[in-house]
Amino acid sequence: MPSVESEVLAANDAFYAAFAERDAEAMARLWAEDVPLACIHPGWDVLVGREEIMDSWRAILGGGAAPPIRHSRATAYVHGETAFVICVEDLGDSELIATNTFVRQGGAWKVVHHQAGPLARRRDARPATRSKQDLN
Repeated sequence: MPSVESEVLAANDAFYAAFAERDAEAMARLWAEDVPLACIHPGWDVLVGREEIMDSWRAILGGGAAPPIRHSRATAYVHGETAFVICVEDLGDSELIATNTFVRQGGAWKVVHHQAGPLARRRDARPATRSKQDLN
């Protein structure tokens, strides 16, 4: 039986798979329904609400300008029916640090918040791993 953390990490993987495959429909299925949602793309102002967020993803994923993306160093933090994942997004020539927040809805982990922003320096200038305790 998978751990709750592995379920959250699988939901996070699905988020990046939808992004990498430029699949706006899959992205929409990953976001929660009927709860407050927010998204902050790098360099953008905050987007609030499902309609505004889904419009942004359709524009990013359908516009041909979506960069190739991979993610790494994902760590899940779970508290009851809420969880967040911190990971690194690799966009080829740049890295971003991202937080994806999830709630359990209908038995599945759904995104309620995504925020990504630039790292101060590339990963090769930092330690390769961090533990959960390093963030406390």
